[in-house]
Amino acid sequence: MPAQPIQFLDPEVLASITGMELRARAVVEGFLSGLHRSPYKGFSVEFAEYRQYTPGDDPRHIDWKVYARTDRYYVKEFEEETNLACHILLDLSKSMTYASGKISKLTYGSYLAASLAYLMFRQRDAVGLITFDHQIRSHLPARMKPGHLHSLLVALEHLTPGERTDIAEPLHQIADFLSKKGMIILISDLLDAPDRIMQALQHFRFRGHEIIVFHVMDHAELTFPFHSTTRFVGLEGEGQILTVPQSVKEQYLQKLREHVETLRKGCGIHHIDYTILDTQRPLDFALQEYLAARVGKV
Repeated sequence: MPAQPIQFLDPEVLASITGMELRARAVVEGFLSGLHRSPYKGFSVEFAEYRQYTPGDDPRHIDWKVYARTDRYYVKEFEEETNLACHILLDLSKSMTYASGKISKLTYGSYLAASLAYLMFRQRDAVGLITFDHQIRSHLPARMKPGHLHSLLVALEHLTPGERTDIAEPLHQIADFLSKKGMIILISDLLDAPDRIMQALQHFRFRGHEIIVFHVMDHAELTFPFHSTTRFVGLEGEGQILTVPQSVKEQYLQKLREHVETLRKGCGIHHIDYTILDTQRPLDFALQEYLAARVGKV
């Protein structure tokens, strides 16, 4: 199996590819190639195009070639089948524009959103996209129609960074108007009060939605690798501070650990899948987490 597709899971390599559709295709094909090479425990590449046979399915639809390889019965999903309505919620706030390297959190988030949408279309799921900062900025309803994926990927290609962060308010608004139960995928740096974030996520759960949270953070935010005197400038108008990083590093990292742990525990209590992502990390980890969560909800 050639190794070349796997490199396209690297976000910096993706940046060299022109066009969001080509990037998404490269990520998904590289990811599925990786599943063929080394299947993750609990699901296999067939999940992208097949579902396991259940009593009541027409035996004529069993794919016997897949059975010969896996010793399990799978039914090929037909194009008109829609398994799930999923909305991807992408945070556009200015804090998402931070980048210590070549890839900002917003760029990483857009690549992830595009890859998830592309993968979902392969699974015959209806996909929508909602972008927000302190308010809802755009909304593409969840659909499984020809041309819809292209429209969604074009929207991701032309994102405009938003303004200040207020995660809770737009999430409550979204929960109010998404009446049909489905899956919510939140992609954000979650730089807001954890209790307000959890209240908004609970609103979705109250409405009957399943939720996956991808907490996107820059590598420097996670490790605080600064040494010499540094000027830190708030991206959302918080002002600036000149300081010696070593004097505040431990306090900063402790606050970050507390923030992450509060979110992780809160999500666990409410049966919400939570994953923290480093923008230097290849996208296959996020897709693996999505598929693992998705398998558990079908």
